[in-house]
Amino acid sequence: MTEEIPEVLARAFRDEWGQVVATLIRVTGDWDLAEECAQDAFALALKSWPRDGVPRSPGAWLTTAARNRATDRLRRAAVGAAKLREAAAMARETEFLDSEIPDEIPDDRLRLMFTCCHPALAPEARVALTLRTLAGLSTTEIARAFLVGEQTMSKRLTRAKQKIKNAGIPYRVPPAHLLPERTPAVLAVLYLLFNEGYAATSGADLLRTDLAGEAIRLARVLAELMPDEPEAVGLLALMLLHHARREARTGQDGELITLEEQDRARWDRVAIAEGVQLLDSALRRRRAGPYQVQAAIAACHATADSAGDTDWPQIAALYGQLARVAPSAVVELNRAVAISMADGPAVGLRLVEALRDKGELAGYHLLHATRADLLRRLRRNAEAASAYREAMALTTTDAERRYLARRLDEVSENPGDPS
Repeated sequence: MTEEIPEVLARAFRDEWGQVVATLIRVTGDWDLAEECAQDAFALALKSWPRDGVPRSPGAWLTTAARNRATDRLRRAAVGAAKLREAAAMARETEFLDSEIPDEIPDDRLRLMFTCCHPALAPEARVALTLRTLAGLSTTEIARAFLVGEQTMSKRLTRAKQKIKNAGIPYRVPPAHLLPERTPAVLAVLYLLFNEGYAATSGADLLRTDLAGEAIRLARVLAELMPDEPEAVGLLALMLLHHARREARTGQDGELITLEEQDRARWDRVAIAEGVQLLDSALRRRRAGPYQVQAAIAACHATADSAGDTDWPQIAALYGQLARVAPSAVVELNRAVAISMADGPAVGLRLVEALRDKGELAGYHLLHATRADLLRRLRRNAEAASAYREAMALTTTDAERRYLARRLDEVSENPGDPS
C-alpha cells in the first residue's frame, strides 16, 4: 500500500485542494494562511498515510489537519482576546469533521469564486486568483495560461489577496441585484476551470475529469442562481457537450485520440441531450453571447453521427460569429481549421500561415500543430515534420507530446514532397 500513497495523494490534491483552501479561507479570512496550512496538511498526509492507511474520507482528513494547523498557528500568534476567540472558534468547527463534511461546505467554493470575482479586483487578477485557490494551479501554470512571466503573475496574485484583506471584501455570494456585475468574471473563471479539467496545461494526463466535473457542478449552481442569464445556461451546455466525449478522448494508455478518430458509441448521449436542451433554452432568449456560440459549435460535433457527417460549413460560420462577439487569435485559428475541413487544407493553410506571420500565437503549440496537420494532409511531409517539432517543443502535456511524436514519425517515414 505504501508505494500507492503518492498516487493517492496526488489524486486527493486534484480533488480536494480547492475545497480545503476554500473552507480555511471562510474560517480564517486569511488567504496566505489557508494556502500554507493546506500545504502542511498534504505534507502531513505524506508522512502519516503510509503508516496509518488512507482515511475513508481523504477530504475530511485533510480539512481537519489543515484546520488544526491553522488553529495552532493562530494560538501561537495570538496577542489579544480577539485572536484567542478566533482560534477557539476554529477549534469548535473542527469537531464535526470526525464523521462527515456537512452539507454547507460544498458551497464554500462558490463563495470563494464570488469573493475572487469582486469588481474591486482587476479582471485578470480575479481569474488568476480563482484558478490558484480553486484549482490549485501553480503560479507557473497560471502564468503560462496568461502568457506572462511567473514573477509578474506572483505579484499579481499577492496584490489581489492583499486587496481582499485590506478592503474587507466579504466571503459570500452577493445578493441577487449585485450578481450581474460579477457575471462575466465568474463565467470566465468557470470556463477556465473547466478547460483545465478538459485539457490540462501540463502533466502526464490530458484530462482532469474531477476538476471538469466540479466546474460543471458550480455552473449548475450558477445557472440556478441566475436562470434569466442565457450565458450562464449556455456555458453549462458547452461544458456538458464537451464533457460528454471524455471517455473517447484518450486510449487505454492515455494516448490522445482526435475528434475524427473517436468512437462515438462511447460518448455520453444523456449529457449531449441535456446540453442541446439547455442550449435551445438559452438561444430562445435571443441574447447570444460567446458561450452560447461555442456551445452551438460543440452541438454540431456532438450530434453528428460520424466525423464525415459533421456540418463544417455551419461550424465555420459559427466561428465567424464568435470572432465578431469575442475576437481573438485563437478563435481565428479554430475558424481556419473549420474552413480547412469545409473548403480544403490549402485554404485553411493560407489562413493559418497568415496568423503565424502576425506573431500573436508564436508560443501557442496548437498553432504549429494545426499547421503541421494541414501540411501533412497536403502531403508536404518535410515541412510538416518541421512544424510538428515546433509544436512538440512548446507543448507541456505528455499525452499531446506523444501524439505529436507519432505524427512526426509518420511524416518522417516519407519526407519527400509530392512532385
